[in-house]
Amino acid sequence: MSNPSVHIIGIGGYLPERVMTNADLEKLVDTTDEWIADRTGIRQRHIIAADQMTSDLAVEAAKIALADAGITIDDIDALIVATTTPDLIFPATATVVQSKLGGKDFPAWDIQAVCSGFVYGLAQAEGMMRGGMFKRVLLIGAESMSRIVDWTDRNTCVLFGDGAGAVVLEAGAADDANGLVGSVLHADGAYRDLLKAHHPHAPMTPEMHHEPVDFRIDSAGAAAVEMKGNEVFRVAVSKLGGVVNEILAKYELQDSDIDWLVPHQANIRIIQATAKKLKMGLDRVALTVEKHGNTSSASVPMALNDLYVSGRLEKGQLILLEAFAGGFAWGANLLRWSK
Repeated sequence: MSNPSVHIIGIGGYLPERVMTNADLEKLVDTTDEWIADRTGIRQRHIIAADQMTSDLAVEAAKIALADAGITIDDIDALIVATTTPDLIFPATATVVQSKLGGKDFPAWDIQAVCSGFVYGLAQAEGMMRGGMFKRVLLIGAESMSRIVDWTDRNTCVLFGDGAGAVVLEAGAADDANGLVGSVLHADGAYRDLLKAHHPHAPMTPEMHHEPVDFRIDSAGAAAVEMKGNEVFRVAVSKLGGVVNEILAKYELQDSDIDWLVPHQANIRIIQATAKKLKMGLDRVALTVEKHGNTSSASVPMALNDLYVSGRLEKGQLILLEAFAGGFAWGANLLRWSK
């Protein structure tokens, strides 16, 4: 018996109401709109409300994706949430989302690959579905990055925002040429100190912060993101260029076969470098970094959703998703649009 194909049959995105512009950040740290926009491409980002949790963002995106697919939570066989900012250390945020959506008694778990979480989750779900384990999977990338940012560090606080993106995946006929083509995943822990956030309850070492930690928007303690920006940029450009070559070679495709690039929305310069590698103009690239900032695992599904709701996707088009993350973890997925 041939393995089934795997398709996106529903998609949704959600951004919290509060918008923080670069002008707002000028009041918090020594920076300017021009400095931020020139180096990152970011003009604004959305910030989670005080009474919201990551699971709430995930639920809103999931509701839209389920409605787009024309199904309910009762039709789902498994739920995966990619997140770096879970509601709790345990249980998994996916179980919280499951409960808030009214779902019962199907597997639900989190996946943590930071900004590559959705790319990793898509590869994981595809493998399990092709093996016949699940018929329909709800995959969500959701983050409240503003709660682990040091709002006194102008090198990192300008980069991140909050939001969620979700897709409903369904197994289809084995001979369907559309759907997920395949994935390439990588990680190298040797780079871990270049981009990290210490666990708030981890034992302290002399070089670490010693302030007590909370998760308010103005927190600046041991959980805050730390990044060596120049080194991260150089490695990201190199690794993403390599993974693009790898996935095209793996599936015997050429640069010209790609209709849309949906990259992780971390930095416009990294996106431009990847597009150049593919010989693509930015008119064939999903771009939300200006409006959303870096929403970690939520950025790829939200960028894909942005393409979808704008009416730019056509059935049969070949889409390349790619992301680079702390760890370092990076990867790419290829899919032919099915809707």
